[in-house]
Amino acid sequence: MASRLRRTLLAALVTAAVAVPVSAAARPAAVPAPAPVALAPVTAAELPALGDRYEANRGNIREAVRTAADHGDRGRAVRLRVMADPTRHFLTFDGRDGGRTAEVFGDLAGAERIAVLVPGSDTNLDTYERFRAGAAALHGELGGRAAVVAWLGYATPGTVSPEVLTGGRAEGAAHQLRLFIRELVGAKPDARVSLLCHSYGSVVCGHAAPSVDVADIVLYGSPGAGVEHVAELRTRAAVWAGRGSDDWIANVPHLRLELLGTTVGFGADPVSPGFGARTFDAGDGGHSDYLKPGSPSLRNLARIVLGRATEVTHA
Repeated sequence: MASRLRRTLLAALVTAAVAVPVSAAARPAAVPAPAPVALAPVTAAELPALGDRYEANRGNIREAVRTAADHGDRGRAVRLRVMADPTRHFLTFDGRDGGRTAEVFGDLAGAERIAVLVPGSDTNLDTYERFRAGAAALHGELGGRAAVVAWLGYATPGTVSPEVLTGGRAEGAAHQLRLFIRELVGAKPDARVSLLCHSYGSVVCGHAAPSVDVADIVLYGSPGAGVEHVAELRTRAAVWAGRGSDDWIANVPHLRLELLGTTVGFGADPVSPGFGARTFDAGDGGHSDYLKPGSPSLRNLARIVLGRATEVTHA
């Protein structure tokens, strides 16, 4: 059995190694962007005047629009113009290397509950609206006195790539996530903060878990968090896990192997009883359906963020 799994993972690595160079010219990171105007960390004193930060990042986006247009990438330029809309609120924006953003939904200054969404593979400026739609749906489900932050703070791996099978991207991303959560908690010490981690994002959250001060860490559509048991995350947060019955991630081998000089795989299945997480009903949706309006998964994710653990339904 183990030998067959090793062969399966090796085949995936070889396929990714062949596919990635062929598609390199189309990678989102290939589109140039200027360095953004640097902004100081958000503080509690700044919260009532976040409009100034939002406007500064609109300026950063507009500069990225011009650079993309000059480069001849009209599609990227159009998508960035949409992001520069005055009704959009970005705490951070950097258009380089596929994009780094943190978009706010709701009144962050007045929020008592804050959800930070951490995305999985193939999330970048060219696919960002899909990620944004989920954040907006969650905010609508949460109601008033809650805010959502869509945190695209790292270069996500491609779904077909060697990086998606290892924790290499997650290690650097976890460092950036720790810094962001520290800044957020410092500015909003009385707010209840939850990390919602999708797909490869759950690997990022697994690396960050010991050093983030949050109430909940939610792993959904997860290939694993890099550990065999929830205790190994070394966190005081409540750890939740859910998976839709039509999610293909269930077929990914949940193990860790030393292969070709690197560790491949992410350990135990977070929804398995042996992992030790609290599980929630994610309905019959697929890998991209967890934040779909009206879904059981969206309702349960909102209940977790709001601190209503007793109302969470279980499969």
